[in-house]
Amino acid sequence: MKKIYTDHNKTNMSILEHLEELRERIFHSFLVFFIATTICLLYVKQIAFLLQEPASGIKFLQLAPGEYLFVSIKIAIYLGATISSPFTIYQIMLFILPGLTREEAKYIVPTLIGSILLFFCGMTFSYEILIPAALKFLINYGSNIVEPIWSFEEYFNFVLLLLLSTGIAFQIPIIQIFLGIFKIISSKNMLKYWKYVAFISSIIGAIITPSTDPITQILMTSAMLLLYLSGIIILKFLDK
Repeated sequence: MKKIYTDHNKTNMSILEHLEELRERIFHSFLVFFIATTICLLYVKQIAFLLQEPASGIKFLQLAPGEYLFVSIKIAIYLGATISSPFTIYQIMLFILPGLTREEAKYIVPTLIGSILLFFCGMTFSYEILIPAALKFLINYGSNIVEPIWSFEEYFNFVLLLLLSTGIAFQIPIIQIFLGIFKIISSKNMLKYWKYVAFISSIIGAIITPSTDPITQILMTSAMLLLYLSGIIILKFLDK
């Protein structure tokens, strides 16, 4: 089958030339990550207020010297990596596209774009729905017995973990599409085993949510099942 690029210089590069191109793309990706992280660090106070918003009314304490400083750096790094990830994936696409056939690129390129969109949708779902639901339960539970005063670092570890784990969980349709395209499992069989998937989703939902409240786990499990069914619908549309 024909390659996407017919440029002789691109399709007949030596190993050293490929390594040089890879080095340049890694450097550009790291540069964008560094710039994004630096900008996030400059505006970390505003970002911290934004992340604190779901825990309205909670008093935060700095329990160790430099805790706020180290948490600020952590927030900037995580957010910098998240913001720069589309550019990094774009660089990866530019590197691998010359070696792909048109048929392969027809599926891989939209799938990678869909993966990025789903990741950010997952983080939005987590911030708007999961985190407020979890915090509401945790704040109200035992509020008449103990006063909720939280560690600044532990709170942001909780929020960042839930944001990232939800973004990763939203990759379920992408995994299904790859399995269907490479004919490892068909959409018909996926639909057949939905009960097992529901059980596994409940377990995964309990594992990847840092809180132990049932509301967050139910919301996460429900979201994963809807994503699983959407993956089946996409494969049906693709006739896989």
